[in-house]
Amino acid sequence: MDISLGNWEDEGARHAIAYIRDLTGRKKFEESLRHQATHDELTGLPNRWLFHLQLDQAVVRAGRSGLRVAVLFLDLDYFKTVNDSFGHATGDALLVQVGTRMRSILRENDTLARLGGDEFAVLLTDLADVDEAVSVATKLLTSLQASYRLQDQDVYSGGSLGLAFYPDDAQDSDTLLRYADLAMYQAKQAGRGAYACYSQEMDRRVHEDMQLHTRLKEAIAQGILKLHYQPQVDVESGAVVGAEALLRWHDPVLGDVSPSRIIPIAEATGLILPLSDWVLETACEQIAAWAQAGTPLRVAVNFSAQQFRQRNLPEKVRAALERTGAQAQWLGIEITESVAMTQPEQAREQLNALVALGCSVALDDFGTGYSSLAYLKALPVSKLKIDQSFMKGIPHDANDVAISRAIIALAHSLGLTLVAEGVETDAQLAFLRQYGCETYQGWLFAKAMEPGDLTEQHLANQTCLSELDFEFELAQ
Repeated sequence: MDISLGNWEDEGARHAIAYIRDLTGRKKFEESLRHQATHDELTGLPNRWLFHLQLDQAVVRAGRSGLRVAVLFLDLDYFKTVNDSFGHATGDALLVQVGTRMRSILRENDTLARLGGDEFAVLLTDLADVDEAVSVATKLLTSLQASYRLQDQDVYSGGSLGLAFYPDDAQDSDTLLRYADLAMYQAKQAGRGAYACYSQEMDRRVHEDMQLHTRLKEAIAQGILKLHYQPQVDVESGAVVGAEALLRWHDPVLGDVSPSRIIPIAEATGLILPLSDWVLETACEQIAAWAQAGTPLRVAVNFSAQQFRQRNLPEKVRAALERTGAQAQWLGIEITESVAMTQPEQAREQLNALVALGCSVALDDFGTGYSSLAYLKALPVSKLKIDQSFMKGIPHDANDVAISRAIIALAHSLGLTLVAEGVETDAQLAFLRQYGCETYQGWLFAKAMEPGDLTEQHLANQTCLSELDFEFELAQ
């Protein structure tokens, strides 16, 4: 109730008045607004703001008590697939069930919040050691692995979880939550359905990635990246029959940066498309330069997954060939087995259009993915590349020998030629010669080199082969 009192005097008589109001409805409305401001509308769980508030308070209490606080950051696995397959209403129902399951695992004084989307956070207080939190994390992940009954069918999701601890990892709530988020992404990269605890190595890696992203963006803009070319050699004659374009970057601050570091950062930050465009343009310029010099050489260019998914890719390749004056017959396009098989129908359309331009197509890293032979047969691929991981054990590893022989036999049965990667020994080359692999590349012949060095190597190789042919003719 709300009571307001007033009084006045009239002709010597004093009067009083009371205004009495029932505030029940207003109080309920205010409480509803307060709840909406601090809780997630869908699941009824605390939201990000309230979680931060409770985490701040927990950190202060832990500073006095000397006990630990743990933050668990959980992201559902394959949630987008559920949304795309069954619709957002089903996705919402899944989120509600996830919240219910997680709440049933936790203690009454533990805090469970939905931070947004398919992200949840858990606050565990008064911990004597980290094992208590790890035990909770394991129980949470196990509970999420069971199926969810949605739309009269069983749906599976699961989750990946990261942990960070006060005072071990951070001293404030913002940093704790950020570290738990970093650890969660580490768990996802490790294969999903698992947990990971934050470490300083993760933070160092993130800072390195941020620096690498900044430097790479500047390198692309300033044109200081380079393409080197590794010769592809005919197994029988030893003639250089082509080259693979490989990215090289020497940064004044970072030094030599490996492509294995460049590509993931470029893919994660959106730089992969401008980087891919630059590689294609530069390779086409080199193709044209070699052709004009009278030493034409086929150049293989690796296409990234994001680049390959562009609907206008054939048009971009055609435009690059026209701008540079390169002939399509000297451009080889390489895509990995996994890229080709992720969306095989789209891959077939893209590859058919590229082959129609006059380019050739090779399937890279063959044997490391999951190919459908039916789709492989339907793709306009003319060449398979045996992944270098299979070359390492030849001729001593029976499994590598068996796999490589099977790939060679498969390629020949489909009318495809082969390139073996990572050939480093004479014994490996002898194996390829014995079983009919046509081409190889690797350090046995040469590392990737600058265009001028490859030109000299190619000319010297041609001269040597010509002299051998002349000597053979004289002998006859």
